[in-house]
Amino acid sequence: MFLYNLTLSPTTAINQAIHGNFSGTKQQEIIVARNTRIELLKPDPTTGKVHTILSHDVFGLVRSLAPFRLTGASKDYIVVGSDSGRIVILEYNPAKNTFDKVHQETYGKTGCRRIVPGHYLATDPKGRAVMVGAVEKQKLVYILNRDSAAKLTISSPLEAHKSHTLIHHIVGLDVGFENPVFACLEVDYTDVDSDVTNEAMENIEKVLTYYELDLGLNHVVRKWTEVVDIKSNMLIPVPGGNDGPSGVLVCTENFITYKHQDMPDHRIPIPRRAQPLEDSSRGVIIVAYTVHRMKINRQTQFFFLLQSEEGDLYKVTMDHEEGSVQGMTIKYFDTIPVATSLCILKSGFLFAASEFGNHQHYSFESLGDDPDDPEISSADYMEAEASQEETPLVYFKPRPLKNLLLVDELDSMAPLMDAKVLNLADEETPRIYGLCGKGSRSSLRILNQGLEAAELAVSELPGNPSAVWTAKLRRDDAYHAYIIVSFANATLVLSIGETVEEVTDTGFLTTAPTLAVQQMGEDALVQVYPQGIRHTHADRRVNEWRVPGGQSIIEAATNNRQIVIALSGGEIVYFELDNQGQLNENQERKQMTSNVTSLALGDVPEGRQRSRYLAVGCDDQTVRILGVDPDACLESVSMQAVQGVPSSLCIVEMLDTGIERGHGTQYLNIGLTNGVLLRTVLDTVSGQLSDTRTRFIGARSVRLFKISVQGRPAVLALSTKPWVSYTFQNRLYLTPLSYDALEFGSAFISEQCAEGVVAVAGNTLRIFTVEKLGTIFNQVSIPLKYTPRRFALHAPTKTFVVVESDNATFSPDEKKKGLAIKESEGFEIDEDIVNLDPVQFGHVRAEHGKWASCIRLIEPFQGETLHEIELEENEAAFSVAMVQFRVNPHAADASEVFVVVGTAKDVVLAPRSCSSGFLRVYRPVQDLQGRLQLDHIHTTAIDEIPMALLGFQGRLLAGVGKALRIYDIGKKKMLRKCENKGDRIIVSDIQESIHYAVYKRTDNRIAVFADDTTPRWTTATAMIDYDTVAGGDKFGNFFVDRLPQQLSQEIDEDTTGNRIFYEKGYLHGAPNKIDNLCHYFTGDIITSIHRTTLISGGREVLLATSLLGSISIYVPFVSKEDVDFFQMLEMHMRAEAPPLAGRDHLAYRSFYTPVRSVIDGDLCEQYNTLTPDKRRAIAEELDRSVAEVQKKIEDMRVRSGF
Repeated sequence: MFLYNLTLSPTTAINQAIHGNFSGTKQQEIIVARNTRIELLKPDPTTGKVHTILSHDVFGLVRSLAPFRLTGASKDYIVVGSDSGRIVILEYNPAKNTFDKVHQETYGKTGCRRIVPGHYLATDPKGRAVMVGAVEKQKLVYILNRDSAAKLTISSPLEAHKSHTLIHHIVGLDVGFENPVFACLEVDYTDVDSDVTNEAMENIEKVLTYYELDLGLNHVVRKWTEVVDIKSNMLIPVPGGNDGPSGVLVCTENFITYKHQDMPDHRIPIPRRAQPLEDSSRGVIIVAYTVHRMKINRQTQFFFLLQSEEGDLYKVTMDHEEGSVQGMTIKYFDTIPVATSLCILKSGFLFAASEFGNHQHYSFESLGDDPDDPEISSADYMEAEASQEETPLVYFKPRPLKNLLLVDELDSMAPLMDAKVLNLADEETPRIYGLCGKGSRSSLRILNQGLEAAELAVSELPGNPSAVWTAKLRRDDAYHAYIIVSFANATLVLSIGETVEEVTDTGFLTTAPTLAVQQMGEDALVQVYPQGIRHTHADRRVNEWRVPGGQSIIEAATNNRQIVIALSGGEIVYFELDNQGQLNENQERKQMTSNVTSLALGDVPEGRQRSRYLAVGCDDQTVRILGVDPDACLESVSMQAVQGVPSSLCIVEMLDTGIERGHGTQYLNIGLTNGVLLRTVLDTVSGQLSDTRTRFIGARSVRLFKISVQGRPAVLALSTKPWVSYTFQNRLYLTPLSYDALEFGSAFISEQCAEGVVAVAGNTLRIFTVEKLGTIFNQVSIPLKYTPRRFALHAPTKTFVVVESDNATFSPDEKKKGLAIKESEGFEIDEDIVNLDPVQFGHVRAEHGKWASCIRLIEPFQGETLHEIELEENEAAFSVAMVQFRVNPHAADASEVFVVVGTAKDVVLAPRSCSSGFLRVYRPVQDLQGRLQLDHIHTTAIDEIPMALLGFQGRLLAGVGKALRIYDIGKKKMLRKCENKGDRIIVSDIQESIHYAVYKRTDNRIAVFADDTTPRWTTATAMIDYDTVAGGDKFGNFFVDRLPQQLSQEIDEDTTGNRIFYEKGYLHGAPNKIDNLCHYFTGDIITSIHRTTLISGGREVLLATSLLGSISIYVPFVSKEDVDFFQMLEMHMRAEAPPLAGRDHLAYRSFYTPVRSVIDGDLCEQYNTLTPDKRRAIAEELDRSVAEVQKKIEDMRVRSGF
């Protein structure tokens, strides 16, 4: 068994974000690390929308990122710390839209090890040095400089190691142009290791250490050390040199201290929410920060934005004079979701890369200078601190956003807890339903294949239109002036301005339908209608060409200088614009042997008189290319036979793979009446057709239209649903649009809409834009209350039952009780604070072991919650299953499906325990209003937490703690029918991998007869067939295991069960072992696996979802030839395109166990991004042409996924 791994939707979580001028322009960009990918994001300074410019898979785990800029330069480089044991410096190349590797220096072993640097990165603000540190002991400093050719140079590493030392944080100090200094937060554990009494552990100290790089002597020295609070967790560098006093802010639980060598300390508190149920013994720490500098009156001023673990933002300012700090102030700024990184851009935006859930982009409405907001100064706090024994606590009142305004969101599905692939609406492709998020920002996401279309306007028309065009008045106009709509017997002309309204004095013939509209030459307009061609000049002069008697025009193709028409007799007439702006008919006419069904002309290349080739589709199932050069006009050049009658043609130059800008590939797109779309390369010199790609896009005939997407040419293909063919990051995509079926479309540009599409559907005119390019899915989000754990589909009603639970959270009932107690104690309860919006502020936190949980019935089509059951008395739900009981005293119908929810009371996570577990049985019924409700039947107490439930032969199979049990339904409770450590059961253990068991009905026993040789911490499994199971573990491995066929037959034939029950165990386990077929490291924890078909007529695949939000598929190979081809391609790709972060690809995919029988399709797809020379060399090694290799790679994706 061989599998081909492809990523459908990459990881959406961001573990770090940095900002800078990476493309060398004045506009700032953001670079984010998404676990194994590096992405460049570009925020639009006017609208605030964030666009992805480049995304690159580095085939390694990105642990840290840092920007740096050499002194006097205008461009930032990127330093990457990863699991490769190498420091890598990248530069963004805007001309080619790629990351170029500038330097790669090896310093240690691969993997995320304790003492191998890569976890921490810190740069000198003046770009002279970078420190890369490990979690323990090792720190290396590299000196950065430039050579005579102004290229970046890097020195050998200088060591700053200290053994028996744990490092909590590293930052680069701003010291102006003095020797670079790095600040570290360290703990020395030398004494703890040798101490038996545990006294040293209690007296352990955390220290702030300055390491100075002496540029003269070329070595690193420990310059200064000071003991800080043991709970310190983060350092924040303070601007220095001419801008500020230098030094660091040391963030500790409940307060922040300013420290610097030979300077007095200044302390400010971290304000806490004035929440009545707040536990004052629980500390508040800072988890993210950003520093912003501004030039005011030619002086540099700065402030810090810090974020606490609750999500509250604080603004910290500093009063400093001549390099010394006079005081500090802190004030509450706003509350946003907890972020892993914050970036303030000079254009007035704040980008927050959320820890969980969608990432947010805010604009600053104000800088928090409202005098009404309370401000705490360091002088007041330190005075209060000196006069009190305990550390004083400072409170603030939370409020909705005031200083920030949300302008854009980037979808993130992390953490993706569980998923299902279902086709509930009987569509062409199934949808993916995923449980995402944490706490109050959780959601049920419905993923539909297709690009998101943002609808701008819909207006009804007097009848059903057949076509629509847009036209400019002059060739160099920025915006379109008219929308022309054609009906069965008339044409409507609308002018585009502040509003869209009908106009009559345009020179267009409105009493007949229109076949084509085109802006010709500099300032003329042309209308083609069945009886002729109208050529309207700018001065309203109209020239008209009439069709010879008895004939009519049936097809037309136009560009800025040429018109071709097909007459009803199969004759083709060609017109061209002369230098005086007159339209001249060519004397040669071409009589086709069969009826013409479609025509296409390419755009006129810049600096040329005409497009050289015309494409003609005929009803004899051929497409012919005719030349339109004056000396050989309308002569046949080439021909292609197709599998149906061409209904539409489109010639377009796409700026795709690896071609320099301005010179793309000329494609002829052919739409057939049977719903097939073909894409063929049209040679611009010889007119020959080659390299045809085929895709079935719908059951209706295909119509093709040229549009523009992000300033590049694209094709809109309309069938049963709209599709868009476009280029993004040098790759050609063909993706459906999540929009209604359309009949005709045209590009649309106006002041309000910079780049859109106008289309007709039924009797409506619609204007929309295409957004979020490069994504495969668009999402619908249904909000949930707590962190979702599991969900199940109730098939008869097409509804989902979701179980949600959160630890350390007050349930509504507990919250009420707590407030009542506080009120009886004389506390004044502020309603505003008690009823804060949980989506923004989160739920009120309780101590560990307190749970809030609910069971929810959701109707996924409208996204409506039909019924919500809140669990009380500290009970939490963990599992859910749908069971059709064979003998059910509660069911009216034998086929009725009941819901069983596994819950537990007083659960403690570590060490795992509970006071009692429960199996709750519900029956979905309709209430008096006809709404579906969950009717509680009964609850059965059990002794452990039920983590896994499954319907099994008309009974319930339950994994209760370490035991596997079978329950049947009784009148008052569930009846335990069987317990044991035929009918096969596959059990995945939390730390002992896969077990194969069989249930013997005659003995009413379960026996384990085979298990895995490797103990795996299983997180997800799926049965592929009777003997084979695919799974994922918590270290990021995907595996496929199979029971040997002979053993499988022997077990099934053993009717007595004697062999199974009395066979001796082997290697402390079951008597038989299963074989491992496939093994592959994905880099992320797999949370669900499904055997499914993603496209109609496509092959079956395994779809896996992961915790950080990625969706990937594993496609089984059907021929040995394909396996050999892709193995060779993967081998060449490893040599020719080594991963960007310096990781060895084979070692990465074999992180824990050598990779086996899985080919990395993401690496193979990077073939298209190689230089033409490398592509040719690899293709020659494989005995294929470049086009054949590309087609093979594309086919693997198109035939099985998206």
